Amino acid sequence: MAAVIGGVVVLFWVVAALWWPHIVPLDPQTQHPVQRFLPPGGHHLLGTDQFGRDVFSRMLAGSRPVMEIAPTATALAVTAGTAIGLVAGTFGRWVDEAIMRILDAVLVFPSIIASILFVSMVGHGIGVVVAVVGLSLVPVVARSVRAATLVERRKPYVEAALLRGEPVWSLMARELLPNISHTVAVEATSRLGDAIFAAATLSFLGLGQPPGSPDWGAAVSDNRAWLQNAPWTVLAPALAIASLVVSVALMSDELRTRWEAR
Repeated sequence: MAAVIGGVVVLFWVVAALWWPHIVPLDPQTQHPVQRFLPPGGHHLLGTDQFGRDVFSRMLAGSRPVMEIAPTATALAVTAGTAIGLVAGTFGRWVDEAIMRILDAVLVFPSIIASILFVSMVGHGIGVVVAVVGLSLVPVVARSVRAATLVERRKPYVEAALLRGEPVWSLMARELLPNISHTVAVEATSRLGDAIFAAATLSFLGLGQPPGSPDWGAAVSDNRAWLQNAPWTVLAPALAIASLVVSVALMSDELRTRWEAR
């Protein structure tokens, strides 16, 4: 049941991201200074911010940057991490040792600090944020895929494939990858939640979307000074982030439970 609720919430935000220009009640960027800090209710379901902009409309519009960045970054992380994990788990020995030591070194360095440094050097933009978030998640995916590959590597069907002379790259693509697909699927949903939070964090720090953007992380940052006087301006985007991250986590847990029960 929890996973179903999570799926409904995720679907809601996907629809909002795709069609927000057609479903928002008011223009999220139009300023009405005389209506600043109106409390929730009436014409403004979630109130207005310091510029008189409708918070509910901005919350819906803010779903698009998240949905543009997080799934793409997750796809990058899962693709690269799966390839690295497969190579490490299949070849073993010094190849595995070298790859794992590199991944350990990367994991030691805090990803948020590395992300801040990279974005500061390269510049802002959706492409940069996607690359930063995606690459920061690669080591985690690679370690999980490597562990699953090592388990499969010891099974008889792999030995049979090697005995009949199947090339190692074919072995990984045709034999190992299909049998660790459940691990890849679980990693994809788990890392999606991480990517959403990472993208929001970068926006909160001013390294994602430009100032004034309805992006959730940027909205929390822009309005945090008004938390005591107009808490709805911060709570709306913060709860949007939380709802999406928790919903993805519920779906990931359900997926993991189903695969483990098989």
